[in-house]
Amino acid sequence: MLIEFGVLIGIYLGARALDNSKQDKTPQNDQNSQNDTVGQVISKPQTALVKKNNKNKVIDLTTQGYNHYVKVSVLSMGLAVVRQWNPLLNLLSFGTISYLALPVFKHTEQSIIEKRKLGYDVQVSALILMCVVTGQYFALSIGYGFHYLGRKIVAKTQDHSKKLLTEAFVQQLSSVWVLKEGVEIEVSIEELNINDLVVVTTGEVVPIDGIVTEGEAMIEQHALTGESQPAEKGVGDQVFASTLVVSGKVYVKVEKAGQETTIAKIRDILEKSTDYKTQIQLKGEQWADQTALPVLGLSILALPIIGPFGATAVLSSSFGNRLRITAPLGTLNYLNVASHKGILVKDGRVLELLNTVDTVLFDKTGTLTEEQPKIGRIIRCGQYEEKEILKYAAAAERKLAHPIARSIIQEAENANLILPEVDDSEYQIGYGITVNIDNQIVRVGSVRFMNSTGLTLPDSIKDAMTSAHEEGHSLVIVAVNDTVIGALEMQTQVRSEVKEIISGLRQRGIKHIAIVSGDHRQPTQKLAESLGMDSYFSEVLPENKAAIVEQLQKEGKVVGFVGDGINDAIAMKKAQVSISLSGATSLATDTAQIILLDGSLSHLCTIFDISHNLDGNLRNSFIMTLVPGIFSMTGAFFWSFTMIESVLINNIGLLLGLGNAIRPLKEIKEENSQVKNEKVNIC
Repeated sequence: MLIEFGVLIGIYLGARALDNSKQDKTPQNDQNSQNDTVGQVISKPQTALVKKNNKNKVIDLTTQGYNHYVKVSVLSMGLAVVRQWNPLLNLLSFGTISYLALPVFKHTEQSIIEKRKLGYDVQVSALILMCVVTGQYFALSIGYGFHYLGRKIVAKTQDHSKKLLTEAFVQQLSSVWVLKEGVEIEVSIEELNINDLVVVTTGEVVPIDGIVTEGEAMIEQHALTGESQPAEKGVGDQVFASTLVVSGKVYVKVEKAGQETTIAKIRDILEKSTDYKTQIQLKGEQWADQTALPVLGLSILALPIIGPFGATAVLSSSFGNRLRITAPLGTLNYLNVASHKGILVKDGRVLELLNTVDTVLFDKTGTLTEEQPKIGRIIRCGQYEEKEILKYAAAAERKLAHPIARSIIQEAENANLILPEVDDSEYQIGYGITVNIDNQIVRVGSVRFMNSTGLTLPDSIKDAMTSAHEEGHSLVIVAVNDTVIGALEMQTQVRSEVKEIISGLRQRGIKHIAIVSGDHRQPTQKLAESLGMDSYFSEVLPENKAAIVEQLQKEGKVVGFVGDGINDAIAMKKAQVSISLSGATSLATDTAQIILLDGSLSHLCTIFDISHNLDGNLRNSFIMTLVPGIFSMTGAFFWSFTMIESVLINNIGLLLGLGNAIRPLKEIKEENSQVKNEKVNIC
């Protein structure tokens, strides 16, 4: 057996020497395309370290790579059973054991030499050598098999998770029209280059950040600024991704392309989103490293007491490696649950952190309120009736698509008004709309628009404007020829789900809920009181939102911030957990760790439930991996356990842990089955 020990060490040293020799002969330009044959699979999850020119390069391991080592492990088990029948079979058995040991030895070498750490990797290598010395090939092969099977399951789940996350988010991004040599060509957003001219027309979403070089348009920027009134954009103006062109056509010069584009950044984030380790996984790995030397020492002390077989059982009783499998698998599956429910989680660790949040701050405009306002009062001036004022406004706005126009048109439809025809040639875009109706000039727009055309506002409109602003509302003024005839009060609507969500957050242990808004004190206070919130912050400048988050954190609170605009991004960055809505500004969704893809707050409580369930799942996994290890070590001293008993007991714990980790998938399966049954019933 000692001969095999020496041969195994010799094989590894020879493999390393051969590998170094190949690297020395590999041209500099070709080295990046070469893979280290020894370091393809290691005991760390998901990566292998490859030494090239004294630098480490990380290589992702695929499901196929782990599958290969599972097959070799099964072959090794079979050879271990029949190795005594024939010298050739004995040699083949030793060869497969050596092949499976090489990547583990490689990582142990890297840990000792480069990290200067004697941790879990050293313990695993010592276990392999002890098994070879004592001839416990079959038990070692079983250990290999379970190890790589677990890694394969994690890798497969991770690949599936990345695919789900990418599809859930990237599917919202569309192709774009680019002007090339006077011809408009449709291309993928990934093909855009700096200084390309993107063409955006009425009803389309601006796909990139850039500068308008030609044309004029009204652009709805509610997601960025919180303003309901669309902004007029012309040559030289900046436009932003995720804003909507409600009228007009513009040519936008691309300012960023390639890896700087939104989609490239999103994909980079998604590639990393499933790679983060939870705190309980990190703790388990830390404990595995810290207990490695004591376990090694204990096995050495056990050698003269319970013999080499018992000492090997002690050496194999560590739980760290199993926790490295079950913890990430559980996290990945809960990421899948979140994705299935329309929630994009860009950082797996945030699911664990979310369970500690005790304070939630909401941005007001666009987060707590609907995108489309509703019409409240209709203010009359002179002899015109309310329905006439509404009719003129709806006729003028009929061909526009911004939220205010939709509200006015919907109100006219509810009132069964017959709208007069409008002369299209008289449409003018500015701070409002100017049209020709029955040979009359009708203007509909903001106070600034009326002032720019020289119209005087009656006192009744001025009074209504003052009271509307105090309530957080705005006015749309209507004028016929050169006389203001009335105004429509546009009232922001609180999302229908908000009260239920706040109640749900209370039930889930959130102690402090508040509004942070740039609006005036009175409407912010009124909204906070009507929703039953604990406090509010009004007239807050964008840079001061982050200061509020920091102050609450200094008071010992763990803060979650829910926002949707550029002015929320700094505060979202400061908060422990940041949440945004689909359709918000690209900066907000880039910053947010969690995105609610349905564009509402309906699933906000759901993500807290997922976090709570993950916490319980990880704790169960910890227990299921720790207890078998303790039992196995105790059995080595008191019941003469050998390596085979230890491996079986510990891997029963691994199987239980795997079963616990995949429990979330049952929830997805049950929901899919329920949806399928509902469709059948409908048919």
